Amino acid sequence: MGQKILLTSKEVNIILHRLACQLIEKHLDFSDTILVGIQPRGTFLAERLRQILENEYNVSKINIGYLDITFFRDDFRRTEKPLEANKTKIDFLVEGKKVIFIDDVLYTGRSIRSALTAIQSFGRPSEIELLVLIDRRFSRHLPIQPDYRGRQVDAINNEKVKVSWVENEGEDVVTLITN
Repeated sequence: MGQKILLTSKEVNIILHRLACQLIEKHLDFSDTILVGIQPRGTFLAERLRQILENEYNVSKINIGYLDITFFRDDFRRTEKPLEANKTKIDFLVEGKKVIFIDDVLYTGRSIRSALTAIQSFGRPSEIELLVLIDRRFSRHLPIQPDYRGRQVDAINNEKVKVSWVENEGEDVVTLITN
C-alpha cells in the first residue's frame, strides 16, 4: 500500500483562507447564511472555516451546525457491520436561510444526496451550496458538483483520499492511498 502527500499543512491552510474569502465574497455578513458540517469529517472543516472567518476576517455571529446523515444514506441497510450514528447539532431553523454544506471529500455524491434529505427536517432553505476541501471529480454516481472546492483530485476507484486534521490526527495533511 503506497501513500502520496497531496496537500501539506501549509497548503491546507492556504486553501482554507481562499475558501473563507470566497464565502465572504458571496455571503458578505452571513446574517442569512448557515454553515453545516456533514458528520463526521466535515465538522472539522466547518469549524476551521468559522474560526478563520471570525478571527481573521471579523465576520461575527456565524450560525454553524453539524448534520448526521447516517440513517438517510441509501446504503444504510446494506452493510454487515452496525452503523454508528454521530450527533446532529442544529439548534436554529434553516427556513428561508442559505445553507452551505461542508464536507472534506466529495466522492460519489451519495453523502450530499443524504444531506439534502436530512436538512429538510429543520425547515426549507432558500438555497443550498456545497463546499468541499477535495473534489474527486471522476468518481461521481450522482450529478452533484461543489460550489466551492479546495483542490480537485483525479483518483481512480481503488485509490483513497484521506484528509487528516490536527484536531483528531495531529496534523493537517491530505494523502492519496493506493492499494
